[in-house]
Amino acid sequence: MTVTVKASDLKFKYPRDVERRHEQKFISLPDPAGFNRHDLYEILPMMNAVMSELGSDDGQVLHLLEDILNEMPGFIVTRGEVYGYLLGSARECLIQ
Repeated sequence: MTVTVKASDLKFKYPRDVERRHEQKFISLPDPAGFNRHDLYEILPMMNAVMSELGSDDGQVLHLLEDILNEMPGFIVTRGEVYGYLLGSARECLIQ
């Protein structure tokens, strides 16, 4: 399932790093590049990937992912780590 998340779907507003918006963003694993959790242009592709992997287009699941992202420990820094953390945390929450 391919999911497309738009900025208007998000619960929170995020700044945009316009100068770097054309740089490559998260596509798939492995991805050792750093993740800017305060950049909309980084967040949208990450949310698309996690939502697609979860097989969900539910807005509540998206908002759960945002909550997880905003509470994520600071030592999680690469795109691959962020993807794994969001996916694992969401699966744990959705099972309960």
